[in-house]
Amino acid sequence: MTVHFIGAGPGAADLLTVRAVELLKSSPVCLYAGTYLDPEVLGHCAPEAELIDTQGLDLDQIIEHCVRAQRAGKDVARLCSGDPSIYSALHEQTSRLDAAGIAWDVTPGVPAYAAAAALLGAELTVPEVVQSVVLTRTQARSTAMPESEALENFARTRATLVLHLAITRIRTLAEELTGEYGQDCPVAVVYRASQPEQRVIRGTLADIADQVEQAGLRQAAVILVGRALAKSVDCAQSHLYDPARDRTHITG
Repeated sequence: MTVHFIGAGPGAADLLTVRAVELLKSSPVCLYAGTYLDPEVLGHCAPEAELIDTQGLDLDQIIEHCVRAQRAGKDVARLCSGDPSIYSALHEQTSRLDAAGIAWDVTPGVPAYAAAAALLGAELTVPEVVQSVVLTRTQARSTAMPESEALENFARTRATLVLHLAITRIRTLAEELTGEYGQDCPVAVVYRASQPEQRVIRGTLADIADQVEQAGLRQAAVILVGRALAKSVDCAQSHLYDPARDRTHITG
């Protein structure tokens, strides 16, 4: 028996990996995060599978379902929104599974920021404009952030910022970032990327908070900040594809 942590991607049923779909088909039990998941994703599960929505459960209750499945000899598909490597409580859950002697593995998924960038048609790393992407969050009603990861520290890099779990604090965030990025810095807020109700709000640090508050967004959105998001960006050409690049050493 194995618990399979599966990246459900941004929510769309057709953005799961082939491996993820096969695991969903073969697992008699599926634990899923109903808050962020398009119900069509569950259509990949076997008709007779036991479906358990975890949005009202704590971690110990979730693990208890895994223990019960182990006793019955049933594999578990544990669907995580986005990719399990970020903000999925993977470490906390696998530590408990290890203590219970239950095997587990991980199948990656499309992260929310990648789905958002695709919807925007944006490359987040533009030559000689920005070459780094920072994935982070803010603290509100959540666990504390390490002191070294204060937003102002990341802002000094002027990298493309991707902020998760931060939509309710967007006005404060915009004010904090303006000093380094400038009021005219492009911002995009992407709500439920790839799902039927997806929505994109574009603006700048000067006006994005007003737009988001007017739209009433309160969850399931990522905030992207940086010069790479401008619809027209003057940039250097990539060295990789430069016609003047020496390719004589390239083989195969």
